[in-house]
Amino acid sequence: MSNQLDYMRKAYDKWAPIYDLVYDGLTAPARRTAVRAALSNGRRILEVGVGTGLSLRNYPREAEIYGVDLSFGMLVRAREKIARRRLRHVKLIAAMDACRLGFPDESFDAVVAQFVITLVPEPEVALKEMARVLRPGGEIILANHLGAEEGLQAAIEEKCAGIAKRIGWSTEFKLSRIENWARASGMIEHVSAKDAFPGGFFKVVRLRKPTDNALAA
Repeated sequence: MSNQLDYMRKAYDKWAPIYDLVYDGLTAPARRTAVRAALSNGRRILEVGVGTGLSLRNYPREAEIYGVDLSFGMLVRAREKIARRRLRHVKLIAAMDACRLGFPDESFDAVVAQFVITLVPEPEVALKEMARVLRPGGEIILANHLGAEEGLQAAIEEKCAGIAKRIGWSTEFKLSRIENWARASGMIEHVSAKDAFPGGFFKVVRLRKPTDNALAA
């Protein structure tokens, strides 16, 4: 597992200088949708896989944003953005493994993970960690490409799987995997998914943690 994490860290360190040029425009609509969803839960938000900080400018000044990422190269870029744009609402940027979040239980109103969950070696462990640090009634927000379950799109994705993998997207990771985890975990009471630009290629998935009252019932 440590070898996989080292490989991912080195790969994204190399990507860091050109990441914004490749992904900024393409992912902007899904990022904005994810940010709006997170803010509907409150102002204290954790960004898991904050990367170069592309989403940080989309949060209002009254928010409290905490960003973590595995790649030091990505975090350097994020810190440069924070300083250049004076993003005082960003309270912390730190190197951290998504499967071992260094925060107390129920610390955040929402946890956002954008274009991350299909890359994590143990996605179910990462989701469990996100749920742990999320307050009751809050939401995990995932923005990602998820493979089609069936039909023509699924067939096309299977043909293009090699290309997708090289640019960091998985065609094998389906929404049903997240739904199955949510049902089995007992930590999530509702899952919804919304298509995002371009043409539903990305989805924004919302997973709501039960309130204390719901758990008692």
